[in-house]
Amino acid sequence: MIKIFKTVQFLQQKFKILGTRLVYSVLLMIYAYQSKNTPSWAKKIIIGAIAYLLSPFDGMPDLTPVIGFTDDLGVISFGLVAIACYIDEDVRTKAREKIHKLFKQIDENDLAAVDAKL
Repeated sequence: MIKIFKTVQFLQQKFKILGTRLVYSVLLMIYAYQSKNTPSWAKKIIIGAIAYLLSPFDGMPDLTPVIGFTDDLGVISFGLVAIACYIDEDVRTKAREKIHKLFKQIDENDLAAVDAKL
């Protein structure tokens, strides 16, 4: 029973990390999209990545625990890397402010992990 409880705790922690990173990544893309410095080709990448995230049809169904969102995170991460030069300090600040409004507790290491990939 203890082993199952530890597994559940592990999965909950992974969901939280995945959720925080995914939400922060999407917020970065949204604020980059709104920036006047972001060119149209980069905005198309942002739209495509977010559309994939919101689409009910994707590579791995989102109903599959943990694994179902990894493809979404991969597409969002790829989109972020593709437009990284348009994610400036203003975009980061707006995304950080918004995520702190959305969630009560944020582990800054999760946000730093996303920023480190850019």
